[in-house]
Amino acid sequence: MRTYRELFQAPEFTPLFLNTTTQIAASTVSGLAMGTLMYSATGSPLLSALAMFGPSLAQVVGATTLLSAADRLPPRAALTGMALLFALGTAALAVPGLPVWVSFAILLGLGTIAAVGGGVRGGLLNEILRTDGYLLGRSVLNMSVGTMQILGYGAGGVLVGVLSPRGTLLTGAALYIAAAAVARFGLRRRPPRAAGRPSVAETWRNNALLWSSAPRRYVYLALWLPNGLIVGCEALFVAHAPGHAGLLFASAAFGMLIGDTLVGRFVPRRRRERLGAPLRLMLAAPYLIFALRPALPLAVVAVALASIGYAATLLLQERLMALTPHELSGHALGLHTSGMLAMQGISAAIAGAVAQYTSTATAMAVMAAASVAVTLALAPGLVSRPSGRETPAPSSPRSTAH
Repeated sequence: MRTYRELFQAPEFTPLFLNTTTQIAASTVSGLAMGTLMYSATGSPLLSALAMFGPSLAQVVGATTLLSAADRLPPRAALTGMALLFALGTAALAVPGLPVWVSFAILLGLGTIAAVGGGVRGGLLNEILRTDGYLLGRSVLNMSVGTMQILGYGAGGVLVGVLSPRGTLLTGAALYIAAAAVARFGLRRRPPRAAGRPSVAETWRNNALLWSSAPRRYVYLALWLPNGLIVGCEALFVAHAPGHAGLLFASAAFGMLIGDTLVGRFVPRRRRERLGAPLRLMLAAPYLIFALRPALPLAVVAVALASIGYAATLLLQERLMALTPHELSGHALGLHTSGMLAMQGISAAIAGAVAQYTSTATAMAVMAAASVAVTLALAPGLVSRPSGRETPAPSSPRSTAH
């Protein structure tokens, strides 16, 4: 599968694409509204950053307790139900006078559920397209993320001004309902990829199996750490430039769109491995300029340039699938998504704390320097490209890897 036409002709890819796109639009406008609402209420860069990215911290809880459900739930029902839960939670956040702790309780609850959603969606994509189309399909979904974030942050900034943050949250809830409808009526009914009931014990067993391989460990760390540290920079956009945060977020999404388009569609397989480390360095290096407190136009260019480096994630996802048994694909991708988002939440908290005691510009430069250091440290473990899927380790009869 080499062309976009072939991709969208694949059965069920179009509804999955629309479901993903609508959910990203919903989370984008809701996240910007929630960050703005929290900053207006508290004046705290830390709480504002956590309101936008803190739910990602709860992905750790979901990844260690619920993730075995990613391969054990019918995909259509799971995606529909989770979109409706997000609609309900987002609408609840718009209630006037809601205490800060209640808002964070709702956000963390939604973040826990999202850990399963990432695995269900990733596993379904792998099931629909298989190996020959996965990279192109993943790149198109990533491009939709970039596009929706460009539009979402731009529209979100307008909606916050016109409708207020609470009105924007209700708009996000409506978008989640639309995503649920697309999943319910666009996807066909499929059985779970693995037998058995989801459980905490099964989640732990599968996590241990995936983590037992040294090549997979390096891939997971490369997926989680450099990316997460740079999202810590993005978490400070609202506090750094309250009147222009939407522009900075849109420029980041634009850069990500460029990177995913170039790597997913035009870079031949033989050249992909060499691009991984340079792209991860590119993701961080431009943010070092924030130590000099650049003017807004230069900051926008630096953010867009850096975000091209997010395409490194696409290459690492392809490598992860080459190292993972098919029956664990949903769990493996869910673990990737959960760990990545959890690291983003941790980084948002760290960046917010550093900004609280220094400045947002200093905090962004510090996070960028840390990302560069991590990329250099992980490089030796990512040198050789896997030649095929590893044979899974022996497991108990209840494991999905039997």
